[in-house]
Amino acid sequence: MTSLRVPGFSIGHWTHPSGRTGCTVVLAERPALAVRDVRGGAPGTRETDLLSPGCLVRHLDALLFTGGSAFGLSAADGVVRWLRERGRGFPTEIVPVPIVAAAVVYDLSEPDPVFPDAEAGYAACARARPDAWSSGRFGAGAATSVGKIRGRPFATPTGVGTAIHPLGDGSLGVLAIVNAIGDIVDPTNGRIVAGTRADDGSWLDTRATILQAAGLSSAGEPNTTLVAVVTDLPLDDHALVRMAIAAHDAIARTIRPAHTVFDGDAVFVLAAREAPTTAERILQVAAATEVAVERAILASVTNG
Repeated sequence: MTSLRVPGFSIGHWTHPSGRTGCTVVLAERPALAVRDVRGGAPGTRETDLLSPGCLVRHLDALLFTGGSAFGLSAADGVVRWLRERGRGFPTEIVPVPIVAAAVVYDLSEPDPVFPDAEAGYAACARARPDAWSSGRFGAGAATSVGKIRGRPFATPTGVGTAIHPLGDGSLGVLAIVNAIGDIVDPTNGRIVAGTRADDGSWLDTRATILQAAGLSSAGEPNTTLVAVVTDLPLDDHALVRMAIAAHDAIARTIRPAHTVFDGDAVFVLAAREAPTTAERILQVAAATEVAVERAILASVTNG
């Protein structure tokens, strides 16, 4: 586990004893300015509309990524409870209301599907640490894989991927849960590093397979890549919007194909500090986001 961290944020994981699912929480020490950008055709989310421009609440207390498809969204209740016990949340006349956004990946498996619940979300919060920037098969990435055009037997296991990019007076960190229908490719040369296996064990190019298959009867189960970008750099919401776009650019360069109708690809960007941001600074942080997201997606394989 690396000792690097992004000030203002902690990460916690809960993994089911079977290793068949899990959840991961990003806790903000103080309400973090946040935006979201959902581009997949099969998303499963909670409390994402409030991050739209013009809404009253634009800050998050926590972000949850979870397995279990729609069932796993119940883990967010545990995150809310953990925050409420500590007096965290958007102030109201009655009680502070914790603001927790969540997104899911599909990792259900037979014979008896398991999924994170409220206790799992609570446990992930209790385990959160500022230095938990590690990659591997745990938390929301416990049972993820890529290259599922032929089904799970021919897919490649992945997991949680992380990367931290220092940037002068601060840093940004990326946490990715990679569970795509497509292949992961090295963006420097376009070569497949994880994906669908052919019968002889070689890589079977998923995009080429889709293009060559006349009338696919099914593309398999739902899939999703989830990305959280967090930073302690003082930024405004305009910068965060451009960072989210840059993150999706990196997804599209590193996962092929991306943003399909069978994927629920979503990006969340959180800033611990706020300040008006120049166009030149936005250009810089967007470029750093691209680099860090690419590294995190690749790390989901190399450490998976």
